[in-house]
Amino acid sequence: MNSPRFRVAICGGGVGGLTFAVALSQYPDIIIDVYEAARSFQEIGAGIGMFTRAFKVLQKLGADVEQHLLQYSSSEWTEEFVSIIKSRKSDQPIGTELFELTAKGHLMRFHRPHFHGVLLSHLPSTCTIHNAKRLKSYTQPTDCSRNSPIALTFTDGSTAMCDILIGADGIKSAVRTCMLRELAESVEPGEKEFILSCIKPVWSGVTAYRALVPAEKLRACYPDHRALREHIQYMGRDIYFLTYPISRGKYVNCVGYTLQRDLLETIYEADGGTPRPSFEGKTNNEWVGELTAEQFVEPFKDLEEDAQRIFECVERGTIWAVHIVKILPSTNFGRVALLGDAAHAMLPFQGSGAGQSIEDAYLLATVLGHKATTLETVPRALAIYDKLRRPFFSDVALRARLTGQHCTFQADVPLHELGDAMSKNWEWTWLTELDDALEEAVKLVEDGSSVIIC
Repeated sequence: MNSPRFRVAICGGGVGGLTFAVALSQYPDIIIDVYEAARSFQEIGAGIGMFTRAFKVLQKLGADVEQHLLQYSSSEWTEEFVSIIKSRKSDQPIGTELFELTAKGHLMRFHRPHFHGVLLSHLPSTCTIHNAKRLKSYTQPTDCSRNSPIALTFTDGSTAMCDILIGADGIKSAVRTCMLRELAESVEPGEKEFILSCIKPVWSGVTAYRALVPAEKLRACYPDHRALREHIQYMGRDIYFLTYPISRGKYVNCVGYTLQRDLLETIYEADGGTPRPSFEGKTNNEWVGELTAEQFVEPFKDLEEDAQRIFECVERGTIWAVHIVKILPSTNFGRVALLGDAAHAMLPFQGSGAGQSIEDAYLLATVLGHKATTLETVPRALAIYDKLRRPFFSDVALRARLTGQHCTFQADVPLHELGDAMSKNWEWTWLTELDDALEEAVKLVEDGSSVIIC
């Protein structure tokens, strides 16, 4: 192989980071290092899901990747219109079906460790994984168009060098912290305060309750329970609970939410009744608490009988303070860029967080891997990425918030119109594709004379 065009460091080995690594590895003249804070990729976590738009991006990684993923999906791939979610009014003893949401293609569901495992298995020798490496800070040269490397410092005291740094390190991103501080120093004083206010994530007012129920256990008690085969939303005022099968039917993934709109962008305060630690000054893991089965069920005890039957099979659960990242003024500075939750951690109500990370990853790989991109033009390539992705994922974040309000009867929509309102707000996930943005990205990269205005 000829000398590499440049070396890319990816901080974070989650959905976005690994998708980016696989996509970028299609360009063999780029050396890739993935730095993952965890000692292994065996994540506790339930399911992740994505709709047609995002899965079509994964198909671009190659037929081998697609077929490998489909081995673990709980749904068959199709582009026909199918039922994806059945929504019920459940804040009453006997629930009633409100509407059935149909979409072009299934919600493709995966157990997170399986998804990660597939991506890891498709990384070539040009990509090196470094576990137990949590970034502390970085320093990039003052003139980022020159060839001087970016210096990385990790919390264990070790260091590394790269030409391009991509922060895929999640909602409490160290890359975002450093990058926004850099950006703040480059702007007028009046803009500085706002930029710095975007560094820390904020509580969304949403608390999530997660559990995995063995399908065999539910089937033994209730052989015909709808949760064994369907994606169900049990909806009530200020709360809702959803279930769907994952791991090809081995488990039923259960996630419940409580929404407190008036507490958006506040500190998550401790509550003596359940383990809700304040996040201020804590590590990401301390946003999560363990729950007994009784604690898990408590917020949803007034939901309909159909949901209570699922709760009977819950053995334990976790509680999550759902935080979000404010809409950022930029996702790039110099030769550093953010993707995934580091750039746009959003509410989970459209099942689009993972999909947006995948879209970020593929478009970013497209602009960096293009033959016209050199080390000197990397800042411009990253500006193209920001121009095309930031407005889009910011809109998705707002749509996700609205869907949460729909699901908890907080939106000003009559019940008989709720299905149409939700479908209209959600249909972008199956009626649109990333291809137009990819085409525009390539045109902008090739037209090196155009000015990029974000």
